Amino acid sequence: MPKIFENTEVAFSLKSDSELERAYFLFKMISYEPLVKIGTAATNFALKTNLPVEGLIRSTVFDHFCGGVNEEDCLPVIDGMYAKNVSSVLDFSVEGKEIESHFDAAMQKTLKIINFADEKKSMPIAVFKPTGFGRFHLYQKRGEGTAFTPEEQEEWNRVVARFDTVCKLAKEKDVEILIDAEESWMQDAADELCEAMMRKYNTGIPIVYNTLQLYRWDRLDYLKQLQARGKKEGFTVGIKIVRGAYMEKERERAQEKGYESPICATKEATDLNFDETLDYILKNLDTISLFIGTHNERSSYLAMARMEDLKIQKSDNRVWFGQLYGMSDHISFNLAAHGYNVAKYVPFGPVKEVMPYLIRRAEENTSVAGQTSRELMLLKTEKQRRKL
Repeated sequence: MPKIFENTEVAFSLKSDSELERAYFLFKMISYEPLVKIGTAATNFALKTNLPVEGLIRSTVFDHFCGGVNEEDCLPVIDGMYAKNVSSVLDFSVEGKEIESHFDAAMQKTLKIINFADEKKSMPIAVFKPTGFGRFHLYQKRGEGTAFTPEEQEEWNRVVARFDTVCKLAKEKDVEILIDAEESWMQDAADELCEAMMRKYNTGIPIVYNTLQLYRWDRLDYLKQLQARGKKEGFTVGIKIVRGAYMEKERERAQEKGYESPICATKEATDLNFDETLDYILKNLDTISLFIGTHNERSSYLAMARMEDLKIQKSDNRVWFGQLYGMSDHISFNLAAHGYNVAKYVPFGPVKEVMPYLIRRAEENTSVAGQTSRELMLLKTEKQRRKL
């Protein structure tokens, strides 16, 4: 398999020299963990005390990792990437809301994105988080099998209705909908809802995709059981695979409460679980469609090799690759240049409200060994190439 991810000219073709310098500066800052902690604390303080820092944030970290403050604001980013055959998944990245009006607003925002996507070939996919549509506690209680109060039951019914409203419109508009995964102790209820939506809307072409976090050792078995139910009941399974985002929190809770950790014991075990699940789905594309959410070059090369072995066309709509906007452009744009289906997650929202997302991005980049140094090396290579 040719090493296509080394081509920095393709990777950064949309970046001006100044944007390239900004990206290098940001990843250099992120590479120092103490600096990330200080910057996070200072940013939170500045925003809480209403210091005039939004302009600075907007022109640096926000514009690198986010598409804009609203859907229309994202259009130049969307159109620019689509000119390079990279599609966009608009992700309204406002987190931590816990009241009904916010859940309704999140649903309306998702519906607006689906309608927006229906008008643009560059946006074939939309996304939402389960806790964007309902309280975390409700999912946890439902998953544990604890009885709801009458008020909670009514609240849960509204969560189900929000899922259904969004998936119904996605089906009507032929826009695929990715439903993100969250912590394991609320995920059973989210899985139940995702499956109900698949049963209803994934007859024929898959519209609804659940997400498997494959740092969980139980997820491949869950997928096989879901696939069996899909075959029996006549629906196609849609799955996005990722490694996962809540590892430390998961392990701490398992230790605190005295149950077996749902997380693989080692990074190597997680990688193996991801690759085995990837391979399993590619061998079962007749009943499972796949969105590969990864910033891992080795897993991307593996997917390419297995597609070639199994004679799966690069443009087969049952297989998509996805990365976050502002990260791993060497994977996204080189895959797209070689004919694969690629979509970037493009976060957006008001600067102040998107800060928790941006802070998490910075912290995750700091903690993932090799991620930031690889970005820096590629950016440096492209800077040198342009000078020559």
